[in-house]
Amino acid sequence: MGIFEKFKLGFKKSADNIASGLREIIIKKEIDDETLNKIEEFLISSDVGIDAASEIKEIISQNKIDPKKNPVDEINDILKNYIIELMEPLERKDFFHKKEKLNVILVSGVNGVGKTTTIGKIGKIFKSNNNSVLFSACDTFRAAAIDQLEKWAEKVQATIIKSTPGSDPASVAYKSLEHAKNNNVDQVLIDTAGRLQNKKNLMDEFKKIGNVIKKSDQSAPHEVILVLDATSGQNIINQLEEFNKIIPVTGLIMTKLDGTAKGGVLIAISKKYKVPIVGLGLGEKEDDLQIFSAEEFAKAFTQFN
Repeated sequence: MGIFEKFKLGFKKSADNIASGLREIIIKKEIDDETLNKIEEFLISSDVGIDAASEIKEIISQNKIDPKKNPVDEINDILKNYIIELMEPLERKDFFHKKEKLNVILVSGVNGVGKTTTIGKIGKIFKSNNNSVLFSACDTFRAAAIDQLEKWAEKVQATIIKSTPGSDPASVAYKSLEHAKNNNVDQVLIDTAGRLQNKKNLMDEFKKIGNVIKKSDQSAPHEVILVLDATSGQNIINQLEEFNKIIPVTGLIMTKLDGTAKGGVLIAISKKYKVPIVGLGLGEKEDDLQIFSAEEFAKAFTQFN
């Protein structure tokens, strides 16, 4: 299956929602103020965000819709081009390339977003690009998380550094970096416990992991990836704000996009924060983490069936 086909399949629910909504609103050739307001309200209700919806409305009002053409198609093209222009600068296709020196990636997120699985999938892409990979099992609160990461390490042939459940996560992170430096590892992926952004003690622990990493390598972490669950809709904006306060987020991975019609939230978060997007989780299979492409996302999000 090609990249666009994977995007198309993954965004089907979101795309169906956009397509049916626009068809319902645009019932005449002329786009008057009432129709423009309805389009704006619909985009906001589809999690595209107030700022982006307002800009799209303004662009539509300034573009003369050709009465000989289908106005739904015309507006859909405007939406597609808006997404590409907004999100192309946020691509991080270089993320998965081999670096000249050790690259340490701290992976964060709230409970249940799929961090450990995402780390496994990132590890697989790294390995396919000839990187040596080490998984650091710093989610010591859940024995199941350590077991899950071990299975991924075996599957993608990565090294894993772990400790017993309940041990100090920061200590595991430090040992991981020391091992990586001594063994010329290319990529270190640090799995952390799921933490709610409003739980101060858990967020303090996350900060501690970041500080302890620096004792081994002053420049680390080189990447701080926040994993977000697309089914959470606008709640992910609060998550990004809170995690960003602790350790600045350098990239986003959005999971579970195949199971929701709320894919528009990716547009909202891009408009508001301009944080790079590393990849998108479009399914549960090993190969369903897709490197983010603004053009493929835009085409899939605005597909009409």
